[in-house]
Amino acid sequence: MPPRRRGASGFRGVRVRPSGRFTVEIRAGGFRLTLGTYNTPELAARAYDAAAWRFRLPGRDMNFPDVESLEEAEFLAPPPCLVDDEDRRRHRQVQRRIAIAERDEQLMRQWRAQFPNDVDNTDAFFANLRAQRRSNRRHRRAVAAFELENPNTTWTENDPRWDDIWTETTSDDE
Repeated sequence: MPPRRRGASGFRGVRVRPSGRFTVEIRAGGFRLTLGTYNTPELAARAYDAAAWRFRLPGRDMNFPDVESLEEAEFLAPPPCLVDDEDRRRHRQVQRRIAIAERDEQLMRQWRAQFPNDVDNTDAFFANLRAQRRSNRRHRRAVAAFELENPNTTWTENDPRWDDIWTETTSDDE
């Protein structure tokens, strides 16, 4: 049987993503485990080797045959990326802001198409838009505060509407 081909990265279990980063996955015991995405193929290969040692794969399946123990492989491997609830909350918040900015650009294009001679009114347009958002945000906070005080709330613990209570009041000036 001929040896297995290695991908474009040159390492076993490492593939190049369209973004230019390197993803690692290992197949063992009849299943496939994705180990993460890394900036360099060497880091990805080190992560693969640490997992291969944990699964007790033979040395011929390793990317770096000079590593002699699981401890050494784990020492050389990059730390795993852990995602917690705070990371998810921050990501949702950033995605909301990006969506708002994209919507602003779309509305501005529509405004300019509808009123080509009224370029000076863009400040008024955005002031009106900010006032609407501020009003909506205040309403959502009032509803969330009511739900917080109500012992029979129907909101779940991870409901994103709770975020409206905890946002800083300075965010009204955005």
